[in-house]
Amino acid sequence: MRTLQRGVAIVLAMGVVALAAIAAAAILVSQSTWSRQTELVAAQVQAQAVLQAGADWARAVLSDDLRISRVDHLGEPWALRLPAMQVENGELVGHIEDQQGVFNLNNVVTEGKVSVVQLAHFRRLLAILGLPDELADALADWIDEDGQPQPRQGAEDAYYLALDPPYLAANRPLTDLSELALVRGFDAGVRTRLRPYVTALPRFTAVNVNTAPPEALVAVIEGLELRDAQVLVAQRDRVYYRSVDDFINRLPRGAEAAASDISVSSNYFLATLRVTIGGAQARGAALLARGASGWPAIVWRKYL
Repeated sequence: MRTLQRGVAIVLAMGVVALAAIAAAAILVSQSTWSRQTELVAAQVQAQAVLQAGADWARAVLSDDLRISRVDHLGEPWALRLPAMQVENGELVGHIEDQQGVFNLNNVVTEGKVSVVQLAHFRRLLAILGLPDELADALADWIDEDGQPQPRQGAEDAYYLALDPPYLAANRPLTDLSELALVRGFDAGVRTRLRPYVTALPRFTAVNVNTAPPEALVAVIEGLELRDAQVLVAQRDRVYYRSVDDFINRLPRGAEAAASDISVSSNYFLATLRVTIGGAQARGAALLARGASGWPAIVWRKYL
């Protein structure tokens, strides 16, 4: 009987030891997980701080550029993709893009009213990209202040209220290109096709002929064919255009550009940044507006 009791006691003791070991292991795992999570949170906070510093770096680059020259072209330091910059326990990668090298969608409406000229520019861009012409009317209705639909596939509140879920037309300028997802006809395929050639800036902007792709030049220059626009881009890759008159003098016969629609300088730039610190990564973008003072203001900033 004593032998049986001793055996039971030994089994119970072994069970207690096993449970203690399991509990200890669970505590260690929990502590390790908590420690790792703490490290990741700290790294993420540090990465976001570096993103903000990266935006200030872009602002400094653009400010220095303005002091050197009032002409902006793709051979300048701001336009070059620099190698990754080393930061504590990681790296920062970023690049700056001229937002006036593409067509500003908000140009189609001026002071709440549709601009016939600028809407025609957008229609030409849609045509060269093989996209439906009706998209121009839908965009105009989304931005203009009135409630009267444009004649060809326009869309005001009545159209959007019939959707599920319902919503209203913005009746204000676009803040960001992502807003196009709400506009009639601008599905994912359309937005992907448009994205390299358009932007959304808070005021009217001319197209910088030193940074624009051929499609954007065709959009804003009456009578310009795509093949001729490609020649103009090839010429500027060798020697950039120093003035609007310099560019206009090189236009082919039959092509006409309004001086207000084109420029050789820019004020709006997009800085896109990526930071890797330890096991954490953060991505962000900032729209920068360069004014007379030279130091760019941040129009908006977001994490991607």
